[in-house]
Amino acid sequence: MSPIPKDPPAAVRAYLATKELVLSGELPAGHLLSEGDIAERLGMSRTPVREAFLRLQAEELLQLIPKRGAVVAPVPPGEADDVLDAREALETAAVRRLVRGVGTAASLTEAAAGLRAILKRQHELADAGDLVAFAEADEAFHRAIVTDGGNAITTRFYATLADRQRRMNIHALGPNLQHVAIVLREHEALADAVADGDAEYFAELLRSHLDGTHRPERMRPSGAWWGSSR
Repeated sequence: MSPIPKDPPAAVRAYLATKELVLSGELPAGHLLSEGDIAERLGMSRTPVREAFLRLQAEELLQLIPKRGAVVAPVPPGEADDVLDAREALETAAVRRLVRGVGTAASLTEAAAGLRAILKRQHELADAGDLVAFAEADEAFHRAIVTDGGNAITTRFYATLADRQRRMNIHALGPNLQHVAIVLREHEALADAVADGDAEYFAELLRSHLDGTHRPERMRPSGAWWGSSR
C-alpha cells in the first residue's frame, strides 16, 4: 500500500483508502459501494468521497452509477495479457542489460542479493498468511529486477504497472493459496538465474512463471520447469 501522507486532505484520504480496498481485493470486482459507506467508514462527509470516486473512475477502478454509488470495475478484457507482455519484455531486457553491465546496471551479485532479501520477506509473509502483503512483495521482487537493469526510462514505466500487478496478484493467488509455495520456488529460480548471469534461461523461467501464475490454462514450456536440469 502506498504510504498515506500525514494529515492529507479528506479527498486524498478517501481516494487512498478506497483504492487500497480495491487493490487489496477487499472490494472485489462487481462489488457495489456507496459514497455513504465510505464516508461512514472514514468519518467524513460525502463530498470528498465523491471526488475520490471520480478520480478512481478515471483510473478505471470504479464505474459510477447515478444515484446508486459505484461498482468496482473488473480488469478490462485483454488488459491482463497486455500487462504480462509488458512485464516480460521489460524484465527480460533488464536482465540482459544487467548481464552486459551497461551503464548504471547493478552487479549480478548485488542484484541477486537484493532479490533474495525480498524473497526472504515473502517467505515470512507466506508463513504469516498475509496474502495482501505477499502480493505487494511480489510486485517489489519483479520491480527490483527492472531497477537493477539501470535503465531509468523503463524503470519509471514499469512503476506505472504496480497497481495493476497488485490487483492481478491478489486475483491469481487468492483462490489458490497453495500456489504461494510455487511462486516462492519460482522466484528462487529467477534469482539464481540472475546470480548466474544467464539471461536466456531467466527469460525462459520468467515466461513460465508469468504464464503459470496468471495464465494457468497455458502449458508451461517443457524446458522451463523448476527443478529441471539445464
